[in-house]
Amino acid sequence: MEQLRPLDALNKSRDKRIIVELKNNKQFIGKLISFDIHINIVLDDVEERMNGEMVRKLNTVFIRGDTITIISTE
Repeated sequence: MEQLRPLDALNKSRDKRIIVELKNNKQFIGKLISFDIHINIVLDDVEERMNGEMVRKLNTVFIRGDTITIISTE
């Protein structure tokens, strides 16, 4: 099995739906559009969730990498 570096793994998730959890326990679920070396990410077609409940739907969202605790595939 090939070993991936963190940015390689994130690159494999490009154009797929991912779950991003933040330090404030909010979750954003959306399609990964792009990211940079600081793991700042851009998601499209986003659902914001708090405590498992959908709070709102958003179009395009930029999330600062230093606020992220977990990134997972949906």
